[in-house]
Amino acid sequence: MHCGTTTMDQLDKGLSISVQGPLREEALARFAAQLKQWNLAMPAVEPLVLDFGLGEFDKIGLIEYWVANEEAAGYCGKFLFVFDGQTCPKHHHKAKLETFFVVKGQVEMEYDGRVWMMNPGDTLRVACGHPHRFTGRGPALLLEVSRPCVIDDNYFADPRIPIGGNYQTSVTHHSSLITLADPRIPIGGNYRGGCK
Repeated sequence: MHCGTTTMDQLDKGLSISVQGPLREEALARFAAQLKQWNLAMPAVEPLVLDFGLGEFDKIGLIEYWVANEEAAGYCGKFLFVFDGQTCPKHHHKAKLETFFVVKGQVEMEYDGRVWMMNPGDTLRVACGHPHRFTGRGPALLLEVSRPCVIDDNYFADPRIPIGGNYQTSVTHHSSLITLADPRIPIGGNYRGGCK
């Protein structure tokens, strides 16, 4: 690898757990309408439409457009979009230092147990190991600038979220249904398609 080469292996990993089908298309159409209203454009990359494996996209989810994820150079840049009332769930990172900049809209931010409103132009530096989450108060677009994004460096407070570093691969039994804890395995009650 050399300088100037974008490494998007982590994006491919993220896309494999991204929402697919009609829900994805509908979410992206709503997002495109909002971008048109704001007179903004996103980079020409495949977006991640995430429900964090919970199947409640309108409540817990977001859309991400990765501009760069330069692991060798040590930086990442991506746009994060939430609809009104939609939450990026509480989590922290052990290795990733990140800064959020609100481009459009408002978000209710929770960081280190404190909750407040962030408006366009507001910035928040999120240190490693510090829990954070945000919720759209109206549609909102944030820019994240950070150390490289590594999917397994997301440690979610909600143990139902089947991704990230605190997720345990195991077999659990639910009545007569066997659910494998790894959503990439194409059997069991948690399979959504894709190949993460």
